[in-house]
Amino acid sequence: MDIELFLLCDAATDTAGKLNILGAFDSIVVESTPAIHPQCAIALRVRFARGEEGQHQLNIHIVDADGQPIVPPLDAAINVAFQGDQTSVAANMIMNLQRLQLKNAGEYSIDVAVDGQHEKCVPLTVHVRPQQA
Repeated sequence: MDIELFLLCDAATDTAGKLNILGAFDSIVVESTPAIHPQCAIALRVRFARGEEGQHQLNIHIVDADGQPIVPPLDAAINVAFQGDQTSVAANMIMNLQRLQLKNAGEYSIDVAVDGQHEKCVPLTVHVRPQQA
C-alpha cells in the first residue's frame, strides 16, 4: 500500500477514478481567532498491490496543537478489487469540510491511518494577519 497523494485543498472531485484537485495549501491567514474557513477538502489517493485485495479501513483525523480533534473523525471502509491482469489499484477518497472552525492560531495536523496504522500527516498552519498601523 502506498499513499500517492494526501493534501488539503480548496476543492476536489473524483470522476470515474480520476482525482481532480483545485488549490492545494498548508496554511491559512485569518483576520482574528477564532476563525471559520468556509470550505476546503482533504484529498487522498492510495495505491494497493495485488496481494492487498479485500477490505481496508481508512481513518482521517484533524487535530489541534494539543492533539484535540476539531472535527469528527472520518472512518471509511473501502473494498479493493482487481480486474483482469491489473497489478495495482488506486482508491480515491475526498473529505469535504464546510465551515472549518479554527479556535487558535498555530499548528494543526491532518492524519491518515490505513487498517489502524498511522501512515501520513499533513500540517495546517493558521496565521493571524498583522494589524495595519
